[in-house]
Amino acid sequence: MKFRKSAHALYKTEYHLVWIPRYRRKVFVKGVKEYAEKVLSHIPELDPDIEVIKLNVQEDHVHMVIVIPPRIAVARAVQYIKAQSAKALKAKFPFLQKAYLTKEGIWSRGYCVSCIGLDEKEILAYVEHQEKEDKGQLQLTM
Repeated sequence: MKFRKSAHALYKTEYHLVWIPRYRRKVFVKGVKEYAEKVLSHIPELDPDIEVIKLNVQEDHVHMVIVIPPRIAVARAVQYIKAQSAKALKAKFPFLQKAYLTKEGIWSRGYCVSCIGLDEKEILAYVEHQEKEDKGQLQLTM
């Protein structure tokens, strides 16, 4: 994956997110799983700079690799994704309304997040490339 640009930043912020349904219920059976993948891949009104790279919905948990720009807090993005997906899933599948009678929603409160960083070779290549580029820019012709 390449670096991305925003108005004032150059970034490569990829995150691995994992979260579970409340009580770790195995709700993502055939049909529900496919719909959940569709919903989680294309959350409406999500910031256009946020991109879902990989998604894997298991029976009782979700894995997502996602790019979130540095101007957006990871917690805020996860909160929005979980809220919107829960709303869509409950609207489509009435059995989820019965399984989760409380207003707390279908997702557990917590989540796991880890950064996907560059390896040493990529960092060294980037630094070396920048040095060459900077030297080329410093040469003045008179």
